[in-house]
Amino acid sequence: MRQKLVVGNWKMHGGLAANRSLLQGVVAGVKGLAAAVECAVCVPYPYLAQAQQELAKTEVSWGAQNLSEQVSGAFTGEVSAAMLKDFGCRYVIVGHSERRALYGEDDGLVAKKFKQALAGGLVPILCVGETLAQRESGQTAEVVAAQLDAVLDAAGVEVFAGAVVAYEPVWAIGTGLTASPAQAQAVHEGIRARLAARNAEVAAGVRVLYGGSVKAGNAAELFAMPGIDGALVGGASLVAEEFVAICRAAAF
Repeated sequence: MRQKLVVGNWKMHGGLAANRSLLQGVVAGVKGLAAAVECAVCVPYPYLAQAQQELAKTEVSWGAQNLSEQVSGAFTGEVSAAMLKDFGCRYVIVGHSERRALYGEDDGLVAKKFKQALAGGLVPILCVGETLAQRESGQTAEVVAAQLDAVLDAAGVEVFAGAVVAYEPVWAIGTGLTASPAQAQAVHEGIRARLAARNAEVAAGVRVLYGGSVKAGNAAELFAMPGIDGALVGGASLVAEEFVAICRAAAF
């Protein structure tokens, strides 16, 4: 049985004092849940040292929101997998829709970042998902499959045994809209089937998260779906009580 995973994506939010209070609240709130659900936060680069300090020897993992596809070199402003490992990161988000839409990251670049994360000993959280226009035109399955195939073709299916996939419908991120449990389940089933076509055993073990305005109020019904293995949480991860409630919904 796949252990649930709830990951907070802080995006470009935070400050030293606020972070300390938030992290301490999360640590206290999820204490004792580790057997049922893994909880993690992906924080901005400048706060990785703080996350490491606050979360070491707790039940909460941490990670980053992006990484370079390069190992090292003259790439001003970039951050490598090795640097993230220096700060104890377990996870790194790859291909978030905001990176794709705002910074022009295409499927090919996302695949390179995915491979670099694995090579650096990190667990990539690969984000896939469609826009509202694509959903309304019936292209959801096609778009998600293409995003997944780009990584499968570049890295192979076997490496997904050490990865996570997050379905994040772009139209539901930060909008207050949420895919219904049935809508999310259908896409999750499609993702797992796509992986299973190449390796059924790997597909059965991969955790597929839902990301798109997940809140304490809708988490339980989403997690009740058999194909939803947890959540990638945006705004709600910035409030300790809300994030803890989501983690608890995943545990129970």
